[in-house]
Amino acid sequence: MNLPNKITLARVLLIPVFMIVLFSDFPHSSYIAALIFTIASATDGLDGYIARSRNQVTTFGKFVDPLADKLLVSTALISMVQLGKVPAWIVVIIIAREFTITGFRIIAASEGITIAASPLGKIKTITQLIAIIALLINNYPFRLINFPFDRVMLYLALIFTVISGIDYMYRNKQVLKTSEK
Repeated sequence: MNLPNKITLARVLLIPVFMIVLFSDFPHSSYIAALIFTIASATDGLDGYIARSRNQVTTFGKFVDPLADKLLVSTALISMVQLGKVPAWIVVIIIAREFTITGFRIIAASEGITIAASPLGKIKTITQLIAIIALLINNYPFRLINFPFDRVMLYLALIFTVISGIDYMYRNKQVLKTSEK
């Protein structure tokens, strides 16, 4: 197993650690969970960069990397619903978009079409990660000036989630036409 795939697997293994810390009852557990989440999130860019720069892109990596990302973000968002930090309807929309685009990519792959990540998809991911981190650290330092940065980022993430989902479907509508044959 190459280094990028090991890094991706490390991200997956950090998910239960993140959850255990998040739901632990000790001082600053949400801040430590935020640190774990941030480290896990940072490995996403790292594994991809190493895989491309060393020409170590694998089928395993192409499958597990996006799965690890979706598991990490979904776990964090669902956990925050349980903690009362995020409305469930927002999480349902975000996760529904991820399932829809994943299914769309599976259909495309079965037709020999590769759907690359779009700039809007990257913005969606960044806004989701920032929103989750801001929520985990209880909107610090913005709460000191009564600015709801965590909420602003959550709604921006929701907007970019919907827009990027529509964009993927529109830009790649030929996939659905091809699969109807």
